[in-house]
Amino acid sequence: MSAGWLTAQGQEGVREARWAGLAATLGRAVSQLGSGAVTSNRQPDVASESVRRAVHIIGIGADGWEGLGDPAREALQEARVVIGSPRQLDLLPAVITATRVTWPTPLRPAVAPLLAEHAAAGLAVLASGDPMHFGIGRLVVDALAGAAGLDLESPDGTDSTPWRWPPRWVVQPHPSSISLACARLGWPVEDVDVVSAVGRDVRALAARLFAGRRVLVLSADADTPAQVAQLLRDRGFGASRMTVLGDLGAPQESCRQGRAQEWIGGEQSDAPRLNVIAIACQPQAPVPRLGMVPGLPDAAYETDGQLTKWEVRAVTLAALAPAPGELLWDVGGGSGSIGIEWMRAHPSCRAITLEARADRAAAIAANAGNLGVPGLRVVSGQAPTALAGLAGDVRSEVPDAVFIGGGLTAPGVVEACWEALRPGGRLVANTVTLESEALLVALRARLGGRLTRLEVSRAEPIGGYLGWRPARPVTQWSVRKPADVRMGA
Repeated sequence: MSAGWLTAQGQEGVREARWAGLAATLGRAVSQLGSGAVTSNRQPDVASESVRRAVHIIGIGADGWEGLGDPAREALQEARVVIGSPRQLDLLPAVITATRVTWPTPLRPAVAPLLAEHAAAGLAVLASGDPMHFGIGRLVVDALAGAAGLDLESPDGTDSTPWRWPPRWVVQPHPSSISLACARLGWPVEDVDVVSAVGRDVRALAARLFAGRRVLVLSADADTPAQVAQLLRDRGFGASRMTVLGDLGAPQESCRQGRAQEWIGGEQSDAPRLNVIAIACQPQAPVPRLGMVPGLPDAAYETDGQLTKWEVRAVTLAALAPAPGELLWDVGGGSGSIGIEWMRAHPSCRAITLEARADRAAAIAANAGNLGVPGLRVVSGQAPTALAGLAGDVRSEVPDAVFIGGGLTAPGVVEACWEALRPGGRLVANTVTLESEALLVALRARLGGRLTRLEVSRAEPIGGYLGWRPARPVTQWSVRKPADVRMGA
C-alpha cells in the first residue's frame, strides 16, 4: 500500500431523511416514534425525545468505533438494541451495552418484523459505509415508510406537505467503500460506474464494460476478484487493469494490482474477504462493439433464428420508450432481445419475458447473463394462461410497457396484455403475417395508436455485384393506454 495514500478524515455529520406525513404505524412500536423524517447535513436544532428515539441507521467502516463521529457514538450508547451483521457488531466496544441482534438469513423478509419488535425500545441499525448507497438503509427506510403508508415521492399525495421535525429515522453515514476507493485511486466518483456483487449476480458487470471506462465492483467475498477476472477475460477485456482494495480504512488495508488476463492463482488472487475491485476497462482486439442504445448486433445473441433483427429491434425499443425503474412484459420472448435491451437502457429497468418453449427460455436466460442483465425474469408458459398467472403474482408489478412479439392471434392475448397495462403505459406489437396485420388494423380502429410498416433491405452479393435483398416487412402497432379506456370500450 502506498504511504502517500490518504485515509478518510472522520465524519461529516449527520444526514437525516426529511419527510412529512408519517401518520400510520409500524406496529405499536413505530407509532411511538415522532412524525415526519428529515434528511440534512446537520443535527436538528431542537434536541427532542422523539429525535433521540428515532431509528438511527449508522454507517460504520472497517476502522470501527474509532472512525465514528460523536453523534453516531452517542446514538449507539443510548440505544437499547443494535442490529447488524456479526462483523459490524464485533466492531463495537464493550461500552455499548445494548442488546445485539444479528440479521438473519434471508435478510429482506426479516427487516420489517425486527423493526416492529425493537423500534420502541430505542433502536440503532448498523450499515457498511453510507447506509443509503448500496446499503441496508434503503430496506430500513422502505419498511418504516411502507408500514406507515407513506409514498416517499409524495408523502400525502400532494407537493405541498411542509417538511417538519421530529424524524422517525436518522441516517448517519460513514465514508463509503466507493468514496474511499476513489480517494485512493484519484478517480472522480461521478465518473465511475458501480456494480454490486453483494447478493447479486456478478454478470451485471458485462453491461458496464466499455473501452476507457472505470468501474468499481463491490465484492461479495474473497472469491469475487477471481470471478470478475474470469468474466473480463470471457468478454474480451482481459487487458483491463484490476486493483483489489482490501479492508479500506482499516489498519490492515491492502492493495493488489494486475491485468485480468494474468489474475490466476498466486498472491494476486489471495484477496481479503472485504474488498472493492477497481477496473480500468481495456479491451483486447478484436472485441465486438456493443453500444448503449438499442439495436445490438444480431451476432450478440445465441439464437435458433427466432430473433427480432437489430433494425426492427431499435425501432421497437424506441416505441416502447424505456425509462428508469419501469417494468416491461415481453410476450413471446424468442431469443430475449427486447427484454434484454430494455434492461440495458438503465440499471433500474426491469423486464419479465414469457416464452412457451423451454429451450428458448433457457437461451433467453443465457443471453441475459452474457449481455449483463442477469436479473431478467424468464417465465415459461403459454399466453394468455401464463399472463393471468403473472397478473396475480405478488412479485409482478403492473407493467409500464408490454411488447407482443408472438402469439398475437391467440384468443385473449391482446386483451390480457391491455388489461394488465398501467394507465399511460405503452403497448407495442410486431407481426409479419397478413392475419396478424389484419388484427392490428382492427385494434387501431378500436383503440387508436399508430401503425407503421418497417421494410429493411440489405446489400448482398449478386454474382460479382451487390444488390438489395429485402427482409420480410414488419407491421408494428404502438399505442398508449389512456386512463379511462378498457378493452371492451
